[in-house]
Amino acid sequence: MSVTREMPSTSGRSLAAAYRRALNLAGSIPLSLVQLAARVAVAHVFWQSAQTKLASWPVTLQLFAFEYNLPLIDPALAAPLATAAEIIGAALLFLGLFSRLGALMLLGVVAVIQIFVYPGHWGEHLMWSSLLLLILARGAGVVSLDYLVDGYFRRGA
Repeated sequence: MSVTREMPSTSGRSLAAAYRRALNLAGSIPLSLVQLAARVAVAHVFWQSAQTKLASWPVTLQLFAFEYNLPLIDPALAAPLATAAEIIGAALLFLGLFSRLGALMLLGVVAVIQIFVYPGHWGEHLMWSSLLLLILARGAGVVSLDYLVDGYFRRGA
C-alpha cells in the first residue's frame, strides 16, 4: 500500500505568504501611533460630551436629577463633577500630560455610566474602556508631553 501526498498548490502558498506579509505590516505599526490615536479618539468623545453638558446646563441638571438617578450623590453636585472629570480627563489625554491620571479619571466616569446610567450600552463602554486601559497600561507614547517631561527629568535637569 502506498501513500501519496498531494503537494500544496502554489496559490495556497502565495496566499499564506500574502497573509504573513499583511501580519508583518500590521505588526510594524508603531505603538506610539496607536497610543496617540487612542488618546485623541477617547478625548474627543468626552470633550464633546462635556461641551454638550455646558451648552445646555439647565437640561444637564434635569438629566442628572430625573434620568440618570445616581445613588448617594446630589444631582446638583454630580453634574458639575462629571462635567469637570470629562473636561480635565479629555484635556489631559489630548495633551498627553498626566495621561494615566486622565485615563483613570475617565475610566471612573465610564464605570459610573455603565453601572448606574446606561448598563445596556456596554459595547460602547467596553470600546472606550479598552482604549483607556491601553493608555493606563502603556502610557501616552512618544507623541506626548509626558514623554517630553520624562526625558527632561531623566537628563537630570
